[in-house]
Amino acid sequence: MDLVLDDVFAALNRSSFRRRFRLGERERAYLDAKGIDTILRHARDFIQQRLAPAQPRNDGKQTPMRGHPVFIAQHATATCCRTCLSKWHRIPKGRPLTSDQQDYVRSVIETWIERNTKARTSEGSR
Repeated sequence: MDLVLDDVFAALNRSSFRRRFRLGERERAYLDAKGIDTILRHARDFIQQRLAPAQPRNDGKQTPMRGHPVFIAQHATATCCRTCLSKWHRIPKGRPLTSDQQDYVRSVIETWIERNTKARTSEGSR
């Protein structure tokens, strides 16, 4: 976790695959209806259940591609599986995530959602 969030986002922005993810209308409506605090509680739960174990069930396929703002953010930020966490965030596979690592993942997701929401808001006001 040597990378600062700005460095991580700069690297992610160079990936055409990661760059293509955006919150759709359905995910935006869900975010608006539930609020960011609820969405971040969901993120914490998803991280604990789907990423934190040393050997997550269905690793590499555990995160859907749509249906929840956190899922979209996970793919956009490469926090969707242990392989991506290892490659992009230098969090080793094969060991349970520490609470600090889980907090880091949640922070990356939160930052992406906030940036995506602000970018969309500023686009709409042009």
